[in-house]
Amino acid sequence: MKVGVVVFPGSNCDHDTLYAFGDILGADAYEIWHKQTKLRRPDVLVIPGGFSYGDYLRCGAIARFSPVMEAVIDFADKGGPVLGICNGFQVLCEAGLLPGALLRNRGLTFLGRDIHIAVERCDTAFTCACEEGQVLRLPIAHGEGNYFADEETLKKLEGDGRVVFRYCGPGGETDEIFNYNGSINRIAGICSENRRVVGMMPHPERASDPELDGKGDGLAIIRSAANFAVPA
Repeated sequence: MKVGVVVFPGSNCDHDTLYAFGDILGADAYEIWHKQTKLRRPDVLVIPGGFSYGDYLRCGAIARFSPVMEAVIDFADKGGPVLGICNGFQVLCEAGLLPGALLRNRGLTFLGRDIHIAVERCDTAFTCACEEGQVLRLPIAHGEGNYFADEETLKKLEGDGRVVFRYCGPGGETDEIFNYNGSINRIAGICSENRRVVGMMPHPERASDPELDGKGDGLAIIRSAANFAVPA
C-alpha cells in the first residue's frame, strides 16, 4: 500500500504520520510537498496536523490554495480515500471536500490532552477495522477544533449517518462535560457522502505505537486504511 502524506509549511505531524503508516503498518509512506502537482499514485492520502502556513487568515484557508490541492481534490473526486487529521480536517473543510467549519475552542484556549471518542460508523475508509460504539483514547492538540455547521447541513450529516466520531467519556458517556472544545453535537469527525474522505480532530498517528502510548488505539484508524485500500 502506498500512502502519500501532504506536507505544507508549518505541518508538524507529518513525521508522526509517516512513522505510523510506514514503520508501524509497513506501508510505503512518502511525503508530498505542497508545491508538487503529482501525487505519485497513492492508495491513500493523508493531510496531517500542524499549522499550515502559520494558520494565518484562518486555519487551513491558505493551504487550500496550494498547488497540491488541485490534485488532492481530483483524487478525492475520483473516489480516493483521504484522511484529514486536525489541521488536515480544517484544510478539507476549507477545500469543500467536507462541510462545516472548525471554530475557536469554546474556552478560547489551546487544548492538548488525551480524550475519548466513540466510533459511530464502521463503513468508512478509515473506520472499517473498528467496531460500532468502540471507544478510542486519542490525543487532541488544537485551538480551533470546535466543529460547527448550519442547521440544514447538520441535519443532513446526522440523517445520512456521516458523523463518524463523537467526543465521549472513557466508558462512552455522552455528558457535555467531555465535549472539551464545544463542538456541535459533540462531533469529533465526519465523512463525505461516499465515506472515503474523513476528517477528524484527534490524532490517531500519535497513539499508534503501543510501546509509546500504552494502548495504541490509533492503530484502529491506521489499520482501517490498509484494510480498505488493500482488501483481503
